[in-house]
Amino acid sequence: MARKKTQKKIFVLDTSVILYNHNAINSFDDNDVVIPITVLEELDNFKKGNETKNFEAREFIRIMDRLSTKGTLQDWIQLENPKLGMFKVQMNENPVKDLNAVNIFGDDKPDHRILNAAICLKEEKPTHKVILVSKDVNLRIKAKSLNIPAEDFETGKIKDVDTLYSGISLLENADTNAINKIYAHGMCDAADFGINDPIPNHYFILRNNKSSVLTFYNPVLEKIERVEKRPAYKILPRNAEQVFALHAIMNKNIKLVTLQGVAGTGKTLLALAGALDQKRNFKQIYLARPIVPLSNKDIGYLPGDIKSKLNPYMEPLWDNLKFIQNQYSEKDKEFKRIIEALFLFGPTTF
Repeated sequence: MARKKTQKKIFVLDTSVILYNHNAINSFDDNDVVIPITVLEELDNFKKGNETKNFEAREFIRIMDRLSTKGTLQDWIQLENPKLGMFKVQMNENPVKDLNAVNIFGDDKPDHRILNAAICLKEEKPTHKVILVSKDVNLRIKAKSLNIPAEDFETGKIKDVDTLYSGISLLENADTNAINKIYAHGMCDAADFGINDPIPNHYFILRNNKSSVLTFYNPVLEKIERVEKRPAYKILPRNAEQVFALHAIMNKNIKLVTLQGVAGTGKTLLALAGALDQKRNFKQIYLARPIVPLSNKDIGYLPGDIKSKLNPYMEPLWDNLKFIQNQYSEKDKEFKRIIEALFLFGPTTF
């Protein structure tokens, strides 16, 4: 049976997509990509400045300059990666049919000319599916009202957090004898719970109507091993997820731990407490946070020296360190160690 041929797609990108990611034209596999001439006109207004959008505009213009060496941008040319599709700048923004966005919405503005460019492409390429890609939800709604498919540019986003690997499984109706065996010996075979080919360091909540136990699969011993609730620098985990997180942080055989969760679930607190608890095993602990520009202003715009500039970003870390510090009295060595971390060694390392 012959395989049904899929319809070729043409993605029309608006200005907001380019300012979001200058490399966006290379994100659509082997489909074709179009930039309306109005987008290039708008980008000319963004190329000067020190904000992120100015950088994106300049980088995209450089890409256009390289592509222009292959031929006129008004014609279809191959993108820089030969595995990708074709590219061109859409000059025609005057639809032949009585479906002119400028006339329909009553305003000759860039968004409406971009819509017209998409309509012209539908007329020129009736065998292709033309899709408008925009970060502007209002523009996407207008496109759909004109029967133009429209999508958000979501490359780099996590579409569904529930599809991420959680690292934890709940096993109901677990065998009572196997649970008792774990409590008696600290571990048992994965087969005792009917677990086949467990992922190394995967965590399990095993329970039935009578009892439950927190465990993980130890790939070194090849056993299901009990995970006990234990504190780190007097920070005691309050639920199964926090118990597992702290256990992973404290496990010398696990070299990298990533924690995902909403604000207030203890990710930073557990990470800091676990790091402090293992300080004797390492030469140094590094604290790092992404420097996200405030109000689109680079960090260089902020007043003061480097410590003054970084403090607003590092404040959540200092707050958590102070909370851990408050678990001790001023005479305790742990209290003094955190004092050194906060005030002696600066905002980034201790």
